[in-house]
Amino acid sequence: MAVSLLAHEVSDLCLGKPALRCLALTTTIAEALFALKNCDDNFLSVWNCDHTARINKDYKGSCEEEGCDVGECKCLGKVSVVDVICYLCKDENLLFPSDALKAPVSVLLPEIPGMVVHVEPTSSLLEAIDLILQGAKNLVVPIKTRYSSRRKQHQKLSITSPTIHNGREFCWLTQEDIIRFFLNSIGLFAPLPALSVDTLGIISTEFLTIDYNSPAISKLEAISRSLADETSVAVIDSDGILIGELSPFTLACCDYSVAAAIATLSSGDLMAYIDCGGPPEDLVKVVMARLRERGLEGMLQEFTNSSCYSTTSSCQSQSSSSSDEESASSTPVSTLHRSGGKYSRSMSYSARMVRRSEAIVCHPKSSLVAVMIQAIAHRVNYVWVIEDDCSLVGIVRFYDMLRVFRESLEDMA
Repeated sequence: MAVSLLAHEVSDLCLGKPALRCLALTTTIAEALFALKNCDDNFLSVWNCDHTARINKDYKGSCEEEGCDVGECKCLGKVSVVDVICYLCKDENLLFPSDALKAPVSVLLPEIPGMVVHVEPTSSLLEAIDLILQGAKNLVVPIKTRYSSRRKQHQKLSITSPTIHNGREFCWLTQEDIIRFFLNSIGLFAPLPALSVDTLGIISTEFLTIDYNSPAISKLEAISRSLADETSVAVIDSDGILIGELSPFTLACCDYSVAAAIATLSSGDLMAYIDCGGPPEDLVKVVMARLRERGLEGMLQEFTNSSCYSTTSSCQSQSSSSSDEESASSTPVSTLHRSGGKYSRSMSYSARMVRRSEAIVCHPKSSLVAVMIQAIAHRVNYVWVIEDDCSLVGIVRFYDMLRVFRESLEDMA
């Protein structure tokens, strides 16, 4: 049974995946924001291309076409609106946001080695899993295609975020891709899928939290870390009850000027501000008043000029990028919650249809396969674990699931 799974190469998991849209390392943050606004992706990959190392002097075509033997092109990471938001929330950038937007996107990349790794299409599934367990968040895989004249023309029209490097296109291979692959063959792992996440020991007690009444800016580093770790920051009350979350997935649907809200609001108010449908007018006025009080005129100007200032926020129109549209019509998975009052924030919702600050939750006795389906349906890499009284006890991540499947494959071999 394991042989059929282990025989797969990473290229098998990349079929139909879209090509990465790319930014050069020297692209400014303002240019990156423009590119993000004008594409369907929530992030763009950042590349360092050395086109001076080797050149095929006999080739007369464009260096973006196949046949141009140029230097190395390497993906260094990815950037999203959330990276920009966290960057603008730094003290010096709150004072002069327009100057901060002129900086290159390289300043947004986390200084954590090994987060992005290039792999060959022929690499094995086990090799891919091992790289992820060693810390890689995204694997960059070449797509085997040749380009028609129509495709080349499209490339010229997409100059702000091209997809071709040295005549090749690339795609991400993510933790979610591998978890989806295992879900399609879940019967081969019996009885593992029926075991509870508690029994499997995959509930991590290392997670990021913030008090409901604490200033959101006090956990700016945690928000940035959750973006890198592909998790979230849990919002809890003084009794440890889970109320909601500050999620990079939610922030990615908002305008970059939400940095002003992070800098001025409590975590509880920030959740209300970023819920889809547009920020409440009373909170908009609070943000503006506090920016004036602190003398942050530059950020105030950016805030008032932003689309997020109006009640028809960009958060309303944007959704999480996905190559799998079928989850839009799926029935939301039921989750544990306390009815009524603030605790109802932990209710489940369809993250494919809207992006809000409710947390996706499960119980320690929930089965592995149920949690897998729940996370995939809501396009998140994690599920919070709560007790019957809504107290937060931990988090289950795709990373921990992959570790269990890796061990199971070894036992099956």
